[in-house]
Amino acid sequence: MEVPMTREHNLVTEKTLVPGNPGTKNKKWMKQYGDNLICIRYKYDRNTKMKVRIRYGEIHLGTLVKSAGGKWNAVEKVWEAPYGEVKMLGLTHRIVR
Repeated sequence: MEVPMTREHNLVTEKTLVPGNPGTKNKKWMKQYGDNLICIRYKYDRNTKMKVRIRYGEIHLGTLVKSAGGKWNAVEKVWEAPYGEVKMLGLTHRIVR
């Protein structure tokens, strides 16, 4: 039996933070749940377009992103590609927020 793909199947947990670690202080979840908070998970949809910064001259990386379905955004000077592809290429540290 084949399970139909839903939005939940497209979500990927990128990072899980424990309360008190960097990135969790003064967050709304800490304020709302206090000591009952176990962790904070950042999830992304694999199909959501992410903006990736690739420096001038890094032609090989630009070619990789393009071959994975990425498009060049000339206005913002970034590559836009689905999150799943960006993660697969190991470029999550280059995502522009």
